[in-house]
Amino acid sequence: MSATLIPANPAYSTLLGASYVGDAIQLLAGLPDNSINLVITSPPFALQRQKEYGNRDQAEYVDWLLDFGKLVYQKLRVDGSFVLDLGGAYRKGVPVRSLHQFRVLLRFCDELNFHLAQEFFWHNSSKLPSPIEWVNKRKLRAKDTVNTLWWFSRSEWPKANVSNVLTEYSARMKKLLEDPGAFYTPRERPSGHEIGLAFANDNGGAIPSNLLQIPNSESNGVYLGACKAVGVKGHPARFPAKLPEFFIRMLTDPGDLVVDIFAGSNTTGMVAEAEGRRWLAFELSREYVASSVFRFLPKGLSVGRMSELYDNVLRGEPVFVEDETGFQQRLLAV
Repeated sequence: MSATLIPANPAYSTLLGASYVGDAIQLLAGLPDNSINLVITSPPFALQRQKEYGNRDQAEYVDWLLDFGKLVYQKLRVDGSFVLDLGGAYRKGVPVRSLHQFRVLLRFCDELNFHLAQEFFWHNSSKLPSPIEWVNKRKLRAKDTVNTLWWFSRSEWPKANVSNVLTEYSARMKKLLEDPGAFYTPRERPSGHEIGLAFANDNGGAIPSNLLQIPNSESNGVYLGACKAVGVKGHPARFPAKLPEFFIRMLTDPGDLVVDIFAGSNTTGMVAEAEGRRWLAFELSREYVASSVFRFLPKGLSVGRMSELYDNVLRGEPVFVEDETGFQQRLLAV
């Protein structure tokens, strides 16, 4: 990674990226303008109950998030994107929804000059019923399992290629591709759309929808397994790897720079590294940064070595780790 894109003193670094302990406002300010291809993040949500990872009151949430948005806009490349995962919430004491995520959308576009490239919806089928008062106890509302993801862009023509995220064809479509004539006749549909012979071309997969159905069930994953083995608590609000993977593949190319400004357990950095993208991760909690190093360790590493690496990052001491391909990855302490 170019030295001009790396702020000083990362908590740890890998072949392609670096993780930092600190306020994303200050860390973003240290990056060159027009340098980032994609910012993808999931900030602490504006919930009524305070969480251990920190979250703002709904009354101040939108203003707080706009401060980050201003800097993100400045640091993005002209064809860059900002993907923001926002969960909904209820107003305090009543079973009606807060509108804060929609105010974020409008103010980002009206005041910061972002464009809404597209809205996405993440359906997490494994999410537990909540809020307990309105869903479990009084049974007044359905279970809330969908987050909104706003795909913002600096320009009206952000870099994007949906061919990089094609989904598997349905069983019926596979049969159609085998024998198109047996399934449909090219003609104009009642909607006015004309379906021609090209409809039967095999493009390697189907165009995905903007409803991303990804269960968040990493209970037995490498990260949580390492946290358990070492005896430290994992981040309680992780998103699944397939979520950043979708947008990293669609909105960036190998070698591009991906940044997560609320990195948590650094799922984004792990995926970016696997996809050959450069990455930066910013997180306020040193404990979460220290445990996120587990995402980059080679398989089969002893519990003692994992614990040593965690403690060194936590204490601010430099360590070195050799990855599975034999490269030396330096973990530089703050």
